[in-house]
Amino acid sequence: MNDTAGTASSPRTGFVATMAPYFRPRPIAALLLGVSSGFPLALLLGTMTFWLTKVGIEKKTIGFAVGLTTPYTLKFLWAPFIDRINLPILTRLFGQRRAWLFFVQALLFASVWMLGASDPAHHLGAFAFWAIVTAFLGATQDIVTDAYRIEILSDEELPHGTANNQFGYRLGAFFAGVGTIAMASPEGLNLGWAAAYGFTAFCVLPGALAALWAGRGLHDRVLEKEPVESVGKWLQTTVVGPFREFLRRRGAVLILLFVLIYKLGDAMGQIMLNPMIVELGFSDTEFIVINKGVGFWGLIVGVALAPPFMAWLGMGRALFASGVLMMVSNLMFAILAMQGHSNLWLTIAVVTEQVTSGMGLTVFVTYLSGLSNLAYTATQFALLSSFAAVGRTWLSTPAGLAAERLGWPGFWLMTMVVALPGLLLLWLMWRRGFVVDTVRQPKSEDDDTFAGAGEPQPGTR
Repeated sequence: MNDTAGTASSPRTGFVATMAPYFRPRPIAALLLGVSSGFPLALLLGTMTFWLTKVGIEKKTIGFAVGLTTPYTLKFLWAPFIDRINLPILTRLFGQRRAWLFFVQALLFASVWMLGASDPAHHLGAFAFWAIVTAFLGATQDIVTDAYRIEILSDEELPHGTANNQFGYRLGAFFAGVGTIAMASPEGLNLGWAAAYGFTAFCVLPGALAALWAGRGLHDRVLEKEPVESVGKWLQTTVVGPFREFLRRRGAVLILLFVLIYKLGDAMGQIMLNPMIVELGFSDTEFIVINKGVGFWGLIVGVALAPPFMAWLGMGRALFASGVLMMVSNLMFAILAMQGHSNLWLTIAVVTEQVTSGMGLTVFVTYLSGLSNLAYTATQFALLSSFAAVGRTWLSTPAGLAAERLGWPGFWLMTMVVALPGLLLLWLMWRRGFVVDTVRQPKSEDDDTFAGAGEPQPGTR
């Protein structure tokens, strides 16, 4: 009888055991950090392109306006200083990671308010200025939150914490997308863009509360043990050390190139998605309900599936499968473009895109997190995510021109072709042993393997 009962309860026990890591304190903190990290870029990409389309800005201008997010591609330049410089009073009170987070969030809150009040239809220069300021502060917040997240999560919690963080990131993007548009739209609350952006700025609060709750990160304990250095030695450790350590790894150049182009096709599609929806005649209500509302639940499914997906396939296969699935989602948008104003096909395309994107981005960020040496977390993760942002920001800026010349169906088919080089490079890396099947799980000081291949480095997760 006891054996039978035990067998009967095992599926539920297995499900609970699978889901339990999502609800641990540190993964929940990672989720809240993701909310604050996700909203600024969403305001500068999806919501901004929607706003600019509504006020009559041309597609080619919108495509190049994405270049205003350039600070996300350059954040590795000032990340070393975020890693090492202490802020007066704040660092002593909260530790280095949290001090920088609170300081940057206060400035970000103000800049988002100013961005919303800038009126791009009549003052495009002021809009561009505050967009760049917001991008710089949003990128700096990402430097801090990414490093802090990696440092507070144990190796066991890293996949689930990363999944939670990506869910939080998309939740913040959801607030910045559906929430801001709903507040600004005449079909919604009709508050206007200035008030809508201003209220969205309060998304800094979840990350701040999570940091107060989670406490100091591992990096603070590392800094406390370091001896006082001369200026030259400090610069060597702060600026040169993180890049030298990474570039000395076997396959480092191939890894950086892969990070650069892996999500390029997906990025080009994301830039022009909202302009296409507007041109196809979907109303604000249809946009909010389908693209943001229904798609949000697809996102939940995609992010939740990512950790078991990685456990089942291994990191290399999960990256490859995710890339293929993201190409399939772009095919759905090509079909939508051919169908025209179709709520059915918009729903199919959005759900497919959100599920595959949720899985793909979680797998990708988990891979990048595993590449970051705990001694240089902020700098190395910023370097890797900056290379990914270059693909999203600059390599994808011709998206508007491509949409004008090819038409919407041709444009989406082109994004599928653009995604192929990333998959081919992943296959090459896999053949050469630069992608391993699991994120590093160190067992002892003699354990030399880690995600991303290359020569072993002390303290690498």
